[in-house]
Formats: sequence, structure tokens, C-alpha cells
Amino acid sequence: MKRIFVDAGAWYALVDEKDPDHNSAREFYTNNQMPLLTTNFIFAETVTLIMSRLGWKIACEFGEKLKKSRFASLVSVIDADEVRAWQIFLKYKDTGFSYTDCTSFALMERMKINTAFAFDKHFKTMELTVVPLLLRGD
Repeated sequence: MKRIFVDAGAWYALVDEKDPDHNSAREFYTNNQMPLLTTNFIFAETVTLIMSRLGWKIACEFGEKLKKSRFASLVSVIDADEVRAWQIFLKYKDTGFSYTDCTSFALMERMKINTAFAFDKHFKTMELTVVPLLLRGD
């Protein structure tokens, strides 16, 4: 089954109407027909970001909505993903990849997902398809 991986920046842009990518994120999310997938690492990163910028209540609302979603799956990074993530982290030392980025790439590789809903240039660096097509700074 084809799925789209969702990065923390995309989730955040959907929630924060003042985010510069909000309109692009909302338009893509509203029109997308493919199932979405994200990880426990991205969930933790997103909830923490929302809490620090928008408050605890909004972070809880986002978290509850994502956990109950039938369209977006929340999957856990497994040990093999972490082993592969560390290999990626070591190999791409000059890219600025976070360890969480690397866990995302490893999981996408394992699950054969080549498209990411993201506003992070790192997914393009890994030669993955990024949606929406217009990224800041491209």
C-alpha cells in the first residue's frame, strides 16, 4: 500500500495558522487521498514543539486527534530502524540531519515509502519525493 510519511514540520504547519507553510500544508492535507504515516519520534517532536510554541492544550488536542486518526498511522521506530538511523547519522555528518531525521529515513527505507509530506530539505537530500512540491528555500 502506498503511503506518505509525515514529518514534524508538516504537522506543525497544519496546526499553527501563523506558520509560513500553513496554507501549503492545509491545501495538501485537504486534497491528499493517500494514507499518512508518522513515527513515535515525530509524534514526540511535534507535540513538544506545539507545546513550547502554542501551549499545552493545543499540543494535547493535536496528540489526541493524531492518536485517534484512521487516516494517519502512528508507528514505532524499531531497533533495526535505530541501527540503520545511526549508520545514516554517521555517514551524512555534513548535512545537519538530526537523529530523528535519520530514524525517519530508516523507517521509510524499511517500509519502502519514498514520499514525505515535509518542509525539510533533508528529505530531498536523501532523494525522496517531497510534497507539497514547493519548499521554502528551493
